[in-house]
Amino acid sequence: MNGIVLRDIHQPPAPSLWPPAPGWWLVAIALLGVAAWWWWRRRQRERKRLAMASLFDRTLEAATTSADQVAAMSELLRRAARRVEASADRLQGDAWLEFLDRPTTSGKRKRAIHDKPFAQGAGRLLLDGGYRREVEPEQVDALRVLARQRFLQWMGAA
Repeated sequence: MNGIVLRDIHQPPAPSLWPPAPGWWLVAIALLGVAAWWWWRRRQRERKRLAMASLFDRTLEAATTSADQVAAMSELLRRAARRVEASADRLQGDAWLEFLDRPTTSGKRKRAIHDKPFAQGAGRLLLDGGYRREVEPEQVDALRVLARQRFLQWMGAA
C-alpha cells in the first residue's frame, strides 16, 4: 500500500444557468404568446369600443333638433337590442322601457333592483320625445348618457 494514493471523490461542476434548458425556452415562448394574445384582444376591444362610441356620437351629431336626437337614440337602441333578443326591437311603450332597464349579464357594474332609469327616470323621454315639437336640452342630455351606456353594453363595447 505504499504506492497508491487515494483521493477524495470529486463532484462535477454545477450546470450553468445560461443557456437554459429547452423546456424553459418553451415556457418563455408560451408566456410571450399569451402576453401577445392578451395585448391584441385588449387592443381589439378598445378599438371596438371607440368605434361604437364614435358611431353613437356621430349619429346624434347628425340630428338637427332635440326631437331628432331622441329619435336617433331610440333607433340605435332598437338596433342594438336585436343583439340581446331577436324580437326586442318590436317592443312598445312600457314593455320597451322595462326591457331597457333589464340588467345585463356582461355589465361590470350591477344596478340595484329598484333602479329603473328608463322606466321611471330620464329614459321615459324615449316614448314620445321623438314626436314632440320641442324637447328640453337637459332632458336630452340625461337621456343621452343612459342611452349611450346601454348601447355600448349591448354592442359588447362597454
